[in-house]
Amino acid sequence: MSVSTTVSSDENEVTIQVTGRFDFSTHRDFVKAYKEYPKGAVSFVVDLQGADYMDSSAMGMLLQLREYGKSDVNIRLINGNEGILEILRIANFEKLFTIE
Repeated sequence: MSVSTTVSSDENEVTIQVTGRFDFSTHRDFVKAYKEYPKGAVSFVVDLQGADYMDSSAMGMLLQLREYGKSDVNIRLINGNEGILEILRIANFEKLFTIE
């Protein structure tokens, strides 16, 4: 499991990359990744390309991130594998996030 961040050149968007299992074991690192930035100051992208598993605690972390992020910008979830995309679809997360 690993969580890392990348900041866009204009410093308005932070990409959080999750690799391995996206579950409660990533909670501390995931929260730390976005709380490094002032609340509402940037928009977020969660890159799930390296994630091979996601559970309900990860969905809760995404909801917490949504509350923390800019209110006028939808958080993007990108590069999820088929299993992760199915979990997000069943949970109707496409109504809360942009899923690419």
